[in-house]
Amino acid sequence: MGSIIKDSIRDCFVTGKWKASEDASELLRLDDMDDDEELFGDFEDLETGEKHSGDKSGGGSGGVSGGGSGDDKPKTRAELMEKKRKLKEQFDAEYDDKDGGGNTYYDDLKTQATRQAELNRQQFHDLDDNARVELEGFRAGLYIRVELDGMPCELIENFDPTYPLIVGGLQPGEETIGCVRARVKKHRWYGKILKSGNPVIMSVGWRRFQTLPIYSKQEDNMRYRMLKYTPQHVACMAHFWGPITRSGTGFLAVQDVAKREPGFRVIATGTILDANQTAEVTKKLKLTGVPMKIYKKTAFIKDMFNSTLEVAKFEGAKIRTVSGIRGQIKKALNKPQGAFRATFEDKIMLSDIVFCRTWYKVDIPKLYNPVTSLLLPPEQKDSWTGMKTTGQLKRERGLHNDPQFDSMYTPIVRKPKTMTKLKIPKALQKELPYHMKPKYKSKETPKPQRVAVIHSEREQKVASLMKMLRTNYSEKNSKEKQAMKARMVALKLRAKAAEEAKQQRQRVMKKDIFRTLSKLDAKAEKRKAKGH
Repeated sequence: MGSIIKDSIRDCFVTGKWKASEDASELLRLDDMDDDEELFGDFEDLETGEKHSGDKSGGGSGGVSGGGSGDDKPKTRAELMEKKRKLKEQFDAEYDDKDGGGNTYYDDLKTQATRQAELNRQQFHDLDDNARVELEGFRAGLYIRVELDGMPCELIENFDPTYPLIVGGLQPGEETIGCVRARVKKHRWYGKILKSGNPVIMSVGWRRFQTLPIYSKQEDNMRYRMLKYTPQHVACMAHFWGPITRSGTGFLAVQDVAKREPGFRVIATGTILDANQTAEVTKKLKLTGVPMKIYKKTAFIKDMFNSTLEVAKFEGAKIRTVSGIRGQIKKALNKPQGAFRATFEDKIMLSDIVFCRTWYKVDIPKLYNPVTSLLLPPEQKDSWTGMKTTGQLKRERGLHNDPQFDSMYTPIVRKPKTMTKLKIPKALQKELPYHMKPKYKSKETPKPQRVAVIHSEREQKVASLMKMLRTNYSEKNSKEKQAMKARMVALKLRAKAAEEAKQQRQRVMKKDIFRTLSKLDAKAEKRKAKGH
């Protein structure tokens, strides 16, 4: 029965006989002969002007017109085929097998496997299949029966013989599920960018599963900084929960296996790096606060933390204002909760905003959802759907996000800012040039109008007398002040002279005392010397 079916479909292939006049093997042979005939066709020598015509019957070297020698006999078809065979053998000897054997590691393995297969065939060709399987195992090309344990009942209920099953093997270490780190790059033909936390279906080795990757970038200090979206035309890191796979394994990712939308389906490709459980993905966090009280270069900050314990964890952390003034967190305050004392490089203002740049750990979502398309009925095997993105769910259910009040455009009303007047110290005003010195205008207050009073003769005499008395009194006071200054100067001179005389006497007295003491010391040394 098998041979009948084989003979019926033999001519359906390229090497078959399609019609009575068209046979694949005969056409290939004729094609080779045509190449030989084209090789020896008509040509003209441009240097000598001689014209050569090819032999239509034999395909050999044709006669020569215009002085050529026509004594060479045309070669037969058998001679041409023999010549072509020798040239092919020479080419194979030079390029295919130059060193006389495999010159690479793959060629060595291939040669060794071929030699071993030939040796097994020679040794076991007399044995039956059962005994041969027990000795050398199942060889390629045999039909075998595999028993699978612990399979779901849906695989038997929805089994489709026409749907192919691929059977593979896993090593003991590859059955563990954990955090896997990979290098991934968005495919250039995929139109959208990938977002962290969106479900994707990965094909790694024998398995297809759905997971939630977190994309990151490894910085110079070996920190993995989380990326919200994958970069364009640049590879990044991906951390996801999946089976432990050896390093160097390639994989690809798709968004969905059920839809057949127009466009490129492969969203990303990459390589497994390692299964490092200690790798932490961090995200930038910026804490903001406002000044509560300011004392020169020290300030009390509030609204950055919620409790004293949070402040204690951040003691010594660096902070900064929007204007660029750097500072440091010192100690928490008793009231209100979350306020703290901080020091800065310069005095800050109440309108400044203080922020602290920190990093916090991003947890990898522990989702590993294998693609169980083989458990579905035959008509639903191509419509397996796993977890959907938030955008897909909102589009299906017609939901819309409520706009945030902070993101809405509202008219901004600002109070006019009153600037304080510039105050220049008096010491600095003296050193400034005249055109830069502040000019003060005299405040001329209108004097109240008085009623003109005309003094009598007696009142005029009294006013004149009082004026003379005031003049006499002021002159007397000025003379007394001048005399007092002269007396003070003379007194200081006398005191200075007395002090100098006293110091002179003390110097003379000290000089006499030291001279007497030195004489006594000399006499004592002489008596001491005579005593010895």
